[in-house]
Amino acid sequence: MYAIDVRHWQNQSSGNVKAHLYLDGRLHAESRIPAGFPVPGGTIEVAMSGFGIKRCHYVTAQGVEQQLAPHPASAEGRRARLDRDHPALSHWIGLCSLILLLIGAGLLVLQIAEPLSRIPPIASRLGNFESPVRLPLWLNITLGAGAALGSMERALRLRYNWLLDGAAN
Repeated sequence: MYAIDVRHWQNQSSGNVKAHLYLDGRLHAESRIPAGFPVPGGTIEVAMSGFGIKRCHYVTAQGVEQQLAPHPASAEGRRARLDRDHPALSHWIGLCSLILLLIGAGLLVLQIAEPLSRIPPIASRLGNFESPVRLPLWLNITLGAGAALGSMERALRLRYNWLLDGAAN
């Protein structure tokens, strides 16, 4: 029985996050993330996003991928239990996280486009872009925090999309 342990909140800013591979409850190997652990019949691959695990799969030698199930006591396992025990609530939480991420990604695009359009070579070629959305600071911070929470919720469900979750990082 193989198990992966990732303490993803430790030293993440320095890039020193490690994945530990356990075999029958005993430490078998460790590696910096992204990690690939050779096991009989394939490889266990582990990767992180800024908010949690974005990939934890067993990949057979033939290339067939299977997502590993989270430990029931982990945050990911508790989120999976909520999904199993209360599917309607889980659906609404997931929908809210997706909406917060879409809003956050849209605002990010608008907020990046405006200063970029003021760079002289870009301004002379395309003109200046004025964002149609002007939010008060408190709402901007609230929506940013909501996007961060949405990314964390998606990480707990082991769902990752480079556009949504990458934009919120």
